[in-house]
Amino acid sequence: MTRAERIVGKAGLQPGEAILLSKESNIFYVSGYAGEGIALIADHYCAIVTDSRYTEAAQRTAPGFEVGEIKTGQSHYQLAAEMLTGQNIHAVRFEVDKVTVAGFERMKKDMPGFTFTELNGEPEYVRRYKEPSELALIREACDISCRALANILPQIKEGMTETDVRIALEFEMLRLGGDGLAFDTIVASGDNGSLPHAVPGPRKLKKGDMITMDFGAKKGGYCADMTRTVSLGEPDPEMKKIYGIVYEAQCAAQDAMHAGLVCSDVDKIARDIIGNAGYGQYFGHGLGHSVGIDIHENPRLSPLCKDVLEENVTMTVEPGIYVPGLGGVRIENTCVVGKDASETLVYAQKELLIL
Repeated sequence: MTRAERIVGKAGLQPGEAILLSKESNIFYVSGYAGEGIALIADHYCAIVTDSRYTEAAQRTAPGFEVGEIKTGQSHYQLAAEMLTGQNIHAVRFEVDKVTVAGFERMKKDMPGFTFTELNGEPEYVRRYKEPSELALIREACDISCRALANILPQIKEGMTETDVRIALEFEMLRLGGDGLAFDTIVASGDNGSLPHAVPGPRKLKKGDMITMDFGAKKGGYCADMTRTVSLGEPDPEMKKIYGIVYEAQCAAQDAMHAGLVCSDVDKIARDIIGNAGYGQYFGHGLGHSVGIDIHENPRLSPLCKDVLEENVTMTVEPGIYVPGLGGVRIENTCVVGKDASETLVYAQKELLIL
């Protein structure tokens, strides 16, 4: 069964209905095409609608998909309407969380005679369960990321800026075969470490700094996500204590995670350890999230998520403590959920590394 067929089946499409995909990640998932345009999927019919810049790319990368090329002055929706009408389809389910209000008005105008219904996240639900080929790409992206970190750690020294570290890390991920970056690299040193999503800047590294690096390569369209916090020389005693707490929380949650657990229960394992150590107020985000084509996918490890974990779902486990004026620590692995345990795809050292 193809990915498109699984999504069509999950959505329970009726005769005369099609799904119109606008999200780049969903289009790539069903077709392999990563360019501009929209995708149409229905029972026994799949198509890409794009323009002349991308026609050949779509034909090469989306086998089994009809490729429609818009003419000058013609919109994607107008051509989609023509192609669907030719298949006796006059009803569309669309991604309400992607299409803007203006876009929906354009869709209705350009597709007269069609009825429109909101798509209920079926593509993202199907994407949760990673096929062996997907896991292989995520594993490779994680391997590239780990090797990049190992290569730049000896370069980190007093006087470098956070931006210098970022450039070195990103260069290595690309040099080692990454197709791109999974997200904007975070490098936060010293008191900047209290910012979970700090933007690397001109701050110079100095002895005693804890340095948090959150980064990931992309390979074959799939993301890696990992975080390591290292110390440039002997750290502040409280920061060393905080590292130990985060390390314990990360290990405990990762080791306990397996299919059948409720996401919020995994989050609670780490949250209780941090809370019992007196730092609960400094751990404000969820424990983790799924990762794949997008860096943030569902389900989430959070106090609010009641989804049950299943096999072959990839999850990050990333507790952190962030104390304003002092600094922060985060440790993160990307893992594959198994029947009785989880497997980490990130093998870089988790114990505190003092450079």
